[in-house]
Amino acid sequence: MFNNQKLKENRTRKAILLNMLIAAVSLFVNGFGVYLTIQANIGAGPWDVLSLGVAKTFGILYGTASVIISYSILAIDVSMKAPIGIAMFIDAFVVGKSVDLFNHINLVPKCNSMVTGIIVMLLGLVIMSYTQFTYMSAALGCGPRDTLLVALAKRAKRIPIGIVSITLLSLATFIGWLLGGPVGIGTLICAFATGPIMQMAFSSVKFDATSVHHQHLLESWKIFI
Repeated sequence: MFNNQKLKENRTRKAILLNMLIAAVSLFVNGFGVYLTIQANIGAGPWDVLSLGVAKTFGILYGTASVIISYSILAIDVSMKAPIGIAMFIDAFVVGKSVDLFNHINLVPKCNSMVTGIIVMLLGLVIMSYTQFTYMSAALGCGPRDTLLVALAKRAKRIPIGIVSITLLSLATFIGWLLGGPVGIGTLICAFATGPIMQMAFSSVKFDATSVHHQHLLESWKIFI
């Protein structure tokens, strides 16, 4: 059996490998939540508007566009000297390609009514919130987009992080819309309901995201060697 504290803090190779698996599975299920918000067919979330717009413009899969955008953001995170963890690389790949898988097998058809679309979108956001909890519990790094937000907020010291977040999401939505990404009431739901739903999910499992010490990539590497 693993020591719970060692598992939580990734002090051993086995703990890191197990938490990598936990992060990967969590992100795969998180991709299903993202897939539901897209299949709701009432407008996608801000970052998904961008990914879908890029996919439409260049004739590529959503997941491929998402991976390209995620790794581009990850490169920006590195250039801004933001903390980078192993799970960030997993995040950048798994979520987008899992959506492609669900699209390929046509697991859930696109909704054809506003009411059904809102219900499916909210269900997707709930799934995303709980999987965010399990993913963050692995303590191997946050997602590239969240890391970018924090890095930008640290540099814009006099601007509240909420304003930085709104600006970032608005920019992603605007560019995605210009590229043909779907914008609608669902975009607003994702933008304004994601935070409260995530807070509700975290509170229900008594999870404090600020208490998690995410292990830096170099720390993980030192343990492996």
